[in-house]
Amino acid sequence: MSITPKLNRFDLSMIVVSLVIGMGIFAAPAEVAKNSSTPLLYFGAWLLGGAVSLCGALTFAEIGARYPTTGGFYKVFSYCFHPAFAFMINWVLVISNAASVAAVALIGAEYINPIIMPQSLQNDAGIKIMTITSVVVLYIINYLGIKMSARTQNVLTLFKIGMILILCAAVFKGNINTTKEVIAYHNNNNISAFGISLVAVFFTYGGYQQTINFGGDIINPKINIPKAIFFGIATVISLYMLINFAYYSVLGISGLQHKTTLAATLAGVLFGAAGYKIVSLLMFVSVLAFVNVNIMANPRVYYAMAEDGILPARFKRVNSQTQVQEFGLSFFVGAVLIILFFANSFQTILNYVMFFDTIGLSTAAITIFILRRKTKQLNNTGIYIMKWYPVIPVIFITTYWFVTISIFIENPQAALICICAFIAGLIIYYITKRSQKPNTIL
Repeated sequence: MSITPKLNRFDLSMIVVSLVIGMGIFAAPAEVAKNSSTPLLYFGAWLLGGAVSLCGALTFAEIGARYPTTGGFYKVFSYCFHPAFAFMINWVLVISNAASVAAVALIGAEYINPIIMPQSLQNDAGIKIMTITSVVVLYIINYLGIKMSARTQNVLTLFKIGMILILCAAVFKGNINTTKEVIAYHNNNNISAFGISLVAVFFTYGGYQQTINFGGDIINPKINIPKAIFFGIATVISLYMLINFAYYSVLGISGLQHKTTLAATLAGVLFGAAGYKIVSLLMFVSVLAFVNVNIMANPRVYYAMAEDGILPARFKRVNSQTQVQEFGLSFFVGAVLIILFFANSFQTILNYVMFFDTIGLSTAAITIFILRRKTKQLNNTGIYIMKWYPVIPVIFITTYWFVTISIFIENPQAALICICAFIAGLIIYYITKRSQKPNTIL
């Protein structure tokens, strides 16, 4: 059973916003502040991250318009390079996406745990119980159908946008006690520190590229994909700059460096204990949006791999009534739950996820140069074509490789493990393809 388009432009715009705004913006600013000796470096990292992410969004908008298909993030590698390369990149990205979901779910549990869990579960075990329960509930919702998932997504995303705007407006309340003292700064190399701070920034801005995985689900994808990506990422950049201004105005650089539950802390400064508890609850609800959209998106990559014969056919089986890949959905959620059993913190996951993402995204962006040549017959058909080509994709690719090198220098062990994972993917691909050939003579 093939996938039938059921999602409109608004659905996709909300998907874009939720793919990007997870819980990273409520935790990553603390990581950025730890590597920023001055407010100029702090806001410079967020501004550069927004500008580069806009370049990436425009690049992927054109990629999605030129090659709209289910599991597009896999298919575009296969079409422009080779199926082996496509699998090598995407199999680890599927793992890193599962890790991202796990990381964000852990942050959400850290917010809600002190509010609703008994004292005996105010620990890592309690956080894991809350996180796993949340993922399982969203799994059930997604299992019921793609339209139910989309409606749930729209409500959660609008809720999240409204919540961020309320927090930003609260900064104008008077009698705010701010702290401006900065902790000891350990990295004397501003360029290196800036590169490391961008790791958390790009983690927080990432995710929009997964929009092209819904190419088969979107009505009129050649028009709606680029418009939804542009509207979504513009909304995200605006919200991020507003919330960072609020964080800094209330907490200062020192407060940012010491806090992880930033939004709840901000509300606590403004509204007291009641505000802290309310926003902690709202933060937990908002994390559901990010987890839900990833549960929607990632099985579509499995669908594309199964179409190419890399994964078993069961991964592309779609329920004709619900449009759900029941096996693929269950497999992805299972991967998230396994990661949650072994990971205890946001920072533990971050470096591994970002090394996968920076390589995957920058390499995917390179496909625009190949797609422009292979699909030049589409140039005058009304599809989206970015301005200032090739400057836009070059800026995006160059910056992401700068971050990749920064991660490698800062944490060579994590980088080495990730490179080995890529190589393992290549080996798995050729073993899989070889096993599919009957009567192979050794």
